[in-house]
Amino acid sequence: MNRSADRTGYGSSLDAADVVDVPGGIRAARRAPHGGERVYRNLVMATIGFTLTFWAWDLIAPLGADYQDRLGLTAVQQSLLVAVPVIVGSLGRVPVGALTDRYGARRMFPLVAALTILPVLLLIPARDSYPALLGAGFLLGLGGTTFAIGVPLVNGWFPPDRRGAAIGVFGMGTGGVALSGYFTPRIAAHGENLPFLVVAAALACYAVLAALLITDPPGRTAPAAPLATRLAGAGRLRTTWELSALYAVGFGGVVAFGVYLPTYLKTWYELTPTDAGTRAAGFALVTVVFRPVGGWLSDRVHPARVTAWALGAVAVFAVVQAFDPPLAPLGTVCFLTMAAGLGAAGGSVFALVAQVTPQRQVGTVTGIVGAVGGLGGFVPPLVMGAVYSAEGSYAIGFMLLSDLALAGCVYAYGRMRTVGRPTEPADGPSVPCSAEGQHDRTAGRVDPGGPAGGQPQRP
Repeated sequence: MNRSADRTGYGSSLDAADVVDVPGGIRAARRAPHGGERVYRNLVMATIGFTLTFWAWDLIAPLGADYQDRLGLTAVQQSLLVAVPVIVGSLGRVPVGALTDRYGARRMFPLVAALTILPVLLLIPARDSYPALLGAGFLLGLGGTTFAIGVPLVNGWFPPDRRGAAIGVFGMGTGGVALSGYFTPRIAAHGENLPFLVVAAALACYAVLAALLITDPPGRTAPAAPLATRLAGAGRLRTTWELSALYAVGFGGVVAFGVYLPTYLKTWYELTPTDAGTRAAGFALVTVVFRPVGGWLSDRVHPARVTAWALGAVAVFAVVQAFDPPLAPLGTVCFLTMAAGLGAAGGSVFALVAQVTPQRQVGTVTGIVGAVGGLGGFVPPLVMGAVYSAEGSYAIGFMLLSDLALAGCVYAYGRMRTVGRPTEPADGPSVPCSAEGQHDRTAGRVDPGGPAGGQPQRP
């Protein structure tokens, strides 16, 4: 194997069928390398870790009614208890994503998984004190930050023609919230401390395995600039905020429905709590399944088009639902179609992140975009509740959802299809993490830092 092939960043495991010539005499990876068990091992480990930490992140919500009865909490106090870990986890993705850019997922994934064990176990002695529960919930927010670790890891291991589907598969880890909602109360029926002990043990096992099995992509380059400088650099990228807005509509919609859909179904359609919860779980399952579908489609057509189609479908069926159709069958079709659209949009937006973000800033930008998306889920339930209190109807709320989805559809199709990856990163120089240069596989150029490094080139 000649030296130019090694400079793809995949080492010597590539043959002539795996590389493609780009200008400047440099060869780029066309697809995952032969013997690519490391590629899929990292994807599997990232997805499992994301699922487990998200389960831990959501441990309080399924037990909220028990805490309310035990401590005599008001509805506002219960809502705050559930909201604290979600808000902290969303905001925490920003620094964790930047730290992942600097230190790599090999260190960050096992570290965050191990640290999450502490607040999980603290929930046991804290259960009889509301302030103690709030404190444990604050620390539990750490479990919600692993999204910003996994995206740059998966992004670095997969070539562009398979990256969208891979990130979509990783995104299925959001199903950890659904697993928590289903299993946590059932495990608690066999012992009130048992859910915390089970999750803590699972996190401990995962932390050990992650330390042994997760590897950073070959040729990964770490930015040398300070954390604050890199965050400021990512914040100066226009695409960071454009992607944040799109993700706030897509994933924010998923979060909003997850929080408010049971209440809506009980209030408007007069379902029992069990029936409403089951239907809400079905909604969540569809969003999880369609996330990798959105990523897979983004490998075949521009992810901005996929985002536009997905949000367009949400806009149409939100209008239909605003007219309060019967739940069976039209209302169910509306909700499941909106779930599919929101899930696909989540997958396609992060395929777009990988396409338009400088490689060394993927973690930092992912953190910001993920934070805005998570926080975006808290506004719609407040709006829906206020609208229902004022008007006795949810129609205006669904029309607002339609307006936001339509705006996202138009912006994704009209603007984001033309966005390219910036030529130079905004956060300054980087330091090489291995002997090989890091290939920027979507733009056809190599970052300097390897023994045969050179200036970045664009096709």
